[in-house]
Amino acid sequence: MPIRPDKTLETFDNPHSERDYTIHIRIPEFTCLCPKTGQPDFATLFLDYVPDKQCVELKSLKGYVWSYRDEGAFHEAVTNRILNNLVQACAPRFMRLRAEFNVRGGIDTTVVVEHIKKGWTPPPQVNLP
Repeated sequence: MPIRPDKTLETFDNPHSERDYTIHIRIPEFTCLCPKTGQPDFATLFLDYVPDKQCVELKSLKGYVWSYRDEGAFHEAVTNRILNNLVQACAPRFMRLRAEFNVRGGIDTTVVVEHIKKGWTPPPQVNLP
């Protein structure tokens, strides 16, 4: 069954909610429209998160990302809106979204937004030789 653009984000139960672990998702084909010119903006989204009780279902994430294709949005606004919607859907312990927009007019833009669940502390980093 083909997917369609859809703002609905589905989740599933985290199979290891007792453990902190990081999910890295790269989304290289994000597009939206410049609200000033109507020209397409292209970006690669990098989503990193530590799930709590729920994980984001990838097929629904594809449809969600696709739903921005014909919408006008400033880079800063769309990046924050996507993070807010993902946090609302799955309530992660930690989530970071980095949006690297392609060059247009000699300027490229990267927007980074984060969410940290109140009371959550990341485990100490382990540095291996």
